Amino acid sequence: QLQLVESGGGLVQPGGSLRLSCAASGFTLDSYAIGWFRQAPGKEREGVSCISSISGITNLADSVKGRFTISRDNAKNTVFLQMNSLKPEDTAVYYCAAKRVSYCSDYVFRNMDYWGKGTLVTVSS
Repeated sequence: QLQLVESGGGLVQPGGSLRLSCAASGFTLDSYAIGWFRQAPGKEREGVSCISSISGITNLADSVKGRFTISRDNAKNTVFLQMNSLKPEDTAVYYCAAKRVSYCSDYVFRNMDYWGKGTLVTVSS
């Protein structure tokens, strides 16, 4: 069974850092584009960042540029989202998703095939 499992969320103070992980089981991530999304309370889900199967990176959310970094470790079958300088407005449930294509694009973000259940990130003092 194909599964994506996010981990690494939690409570952090403003200015702090967290690293989220997205681990795959039942398939290998190296042939997939992987995206990170987030949904804050009362808001629509937004795409944050995407990494293609050849490690090309697309960042969709201007608000995270320079603070969040996506990366992948194919040997561990895991994609990471390093989040630095966190702000209260980063509070959300963060999801990873996968699509079996070699690139990232708006179309890929809108048509992901597999989703994790999410991990909650709370930024608060």
